[in-house]
Amino acid sequence: MKTSQLQQEPTPSKVRVPLNWLNKRVLVTGGTSFIGSGLVGALVSRGAKVRVVDDMSTGRYDYISDHVNSGDVELITGDLLDPSVAARSVKNIEFLFHLAAIHGGRGYVDLHNVECSMNLALDRQLFHEAVKANVEKIVFASSGCVYPNYLQTDTQKELYLTENLAGPPYDADNMYGWAKLMGELTLQQYAERGWLRTASCRYFTVYGPRGKEDHAVIAMIARAFIRQNPFEVWGTGEQIRNWTYIDDIVEGTISAAERIDDGAAVNLGTMERIRVADAAAMILRQMDVDVPLKFLPEMPTGPYNRVASNQLAKELLDWEPRILFREGIQRTIDWYVNNRNPEQVRAHLESLLTER
Repeated sequence: MKTSQLQQEPTPSKVRVPLNWLNKRVLVTGGTSFIGSGLVGALVSRGAKVRVVDDMSTGRYDYISDHVNSGDVELITGDLLDPSVAARSVKNIEFLFHLAAIHGGRGYVDLHNVECSMNLALDRQLFHEAVKANVEKIVFASSGCVYPNYLQTDTQKELYLTENLAGPPYDADNMYGWAKLMGELTLQQYAERGWLRTASCRYFTVYGPRGKEDHAVIAMIARAFIRQNPFEVWGTGEQIRNWTYIDDIVEGTISAAERIDDGAAVNLGTMERIRVADAAAMILRQMDVDVPLKFLPEMPTGPYNRVASNQLAKELLDWEPRILFREGIQRTIDWYVNNRNPEQVRAHLESLLTER
């Protein structure tokens, strides 16, 4: 593969048939997190032998504790920036799902570029140890943040980001986006050299049960939960997103592990185009809260028009989202209301919005 071909879309001829996960030795980095714990549960249900490594900075042990107690999951607590932790984690592993990252929501991505830059070192350390340990395949959790900012400014344009648009001229979203882009390109080179098989999944605005208040959907649910009045919305409310439900993301990630080998990156996202203001109004209605919206254009907002095309995922993975936003929001609201205390949320919400 030539360097100029790195961002080209793979052809269907490179698709692999689904595999049997029974007794496969699998590592999930960041496996106690929101997305990671969901992936762990799905792999355990398929019969995989799962190991999790997590520094527990944002994850929660109780999300995987039942699997650990049953012996289905081995947990390593440690920092992957430590070479000894990385080496121990990948030992005797066949498939590696790399979800661990120094990352938060929009406030964190905008305000903590130094911290997010450490993902460059974290990814390099893990990839290096994986090659040394003869890991067969790495599936990398990438992001819609790899796409050029300049493409995502016009809310009047019905834009669907296709995988090839992440090529030159590069203009990724903050240091977090640059680190994800470099991770993708590195794994494409690893695959080209035949060191291991790789795939990258570009996640788009994931939400659902176990999500955190530093991401927009959970933040809006939290504001409605405490009946914030007026109800604050970061930005003008015109921002367009394609919020994608956690279960769909997990299934797409596993499909990528089964079907892509050559380092290709594929979007995992719904093609529902939803304005932030409309999402806020929907959440308020479903939570039976009647308060006015207050827009804060000076707060971190990210690109104003970010929506994925999932056509390539349909072709390569036989995957498309099953959960519409309205249904996913109700599931997420139900989880949040049953698992949060309004006084505690009210006391800590401001710090939860921008920290990990």
